[in-house]
Amino acid sequence: MPVDEAMVDRFKGALLGCALGDAVGELAFRHPDEMSLRRAVDAAWQLTYTDDTAMTIALAEALVEDVTIDPQRLGDRFAAHYRREPWRGYGPGPPWIFDEVKYRGIPYGEAAGKLYGGAGSYGNGAAMRAAPVALAFHGRPDLYSQACAAAVPTHTHPIGQDGAAVQATAVALALEAETPLPVAQFAERLTATARTPEMSKKMAAVEALLASGAEAYEAAHRIGRSIAVHESMPFAVHAFLRHAQSFEDCILCAALNGGDRDTLGAMAGAISGAYLGMAALPVQWLDKLENRDMIETLAVSLSRIKDDRSSSPT
Repeated sequence: MPVDEAMVDRFKGALLGCALGDAVGELAFRHPDEMSLRRAVDAAWQLTYTDDTAMTIALAEALVEDVTIDPQRLGDRFAAHYRREPWRGYGPGPPWIFDEVKYRGIPYGEAAGKLYGGAGSYGNGAAMRAAPVALAFHGRPDLYSQACAAAVPTHTHPIGQDGAAVQATAVALALEAETPLPVAQFAERLTATARTPEMSKKMAAVEALLASGAEAYEAAHRIGRSIAVHESMPFAVHAFLRHAQSFEDCILCAALNGGDRDTLGAMAGAISGAYLGMAALPVQWLDKLENRDMIETLAVSLSRIKDDRSSSPT
């Protein structure tokens, strides 16, 4: 089968876009206005990513290696990445889960389900790393369930899994979208994908805010920018749909309106990169991205195993 170079470029764009959004968003915590952030990016000798991209890389590696997602093996890979680079900025949840599994010998899903009084996490940690699931399973009816499976090692709450699946769907839709982007239809598809009331409500708000032409700060205030997935992932989608033709403007919108800036950047960057492709990412940013070649190689590997994913049982 001939290689679809344009699609491979979009695969690269999704993973590299995630990492760039993460790294630039992390700088935005210290440089929360556009001029200061641009100067900081220009001055940086390297754009260093956080746990958002580290876990995305781990998930991509797992998908290249395995035909389907096994939460236990995936959790082991997450834990190995954490123990190799614990300084990446992990929240308290994953390290606690990794220790529970290591010292108590229980499954990752059981350990993750103990968080927050037994409710599990509905943070955005599973959504921030969901791009590789979209690359491996786009166009398949099991995309939603595979995204939920990839969330299990750290997120068992229905909202946490729903957010990861909606984010994966956004990347998948962007990967296959034509130009010009049908913004309203894109947002409607994501609202229809959501299965929890909390996520459905926020995605419907994205639709309404786009239709009304609301300013970005107003949208961020009404949608939310916290670490809760239903109060952050929808704004990342909004940033993309507001700036569908510019990766740079999309990231600046996601990262400069407060809240969980690195993760907002990572989620928005994955969607924007999947739509625009690597060729549209700022060269001056790419040239500074930490482990750029490794991330690009993973994207190419995912593009090569897509046919295997399509032919495997669902």
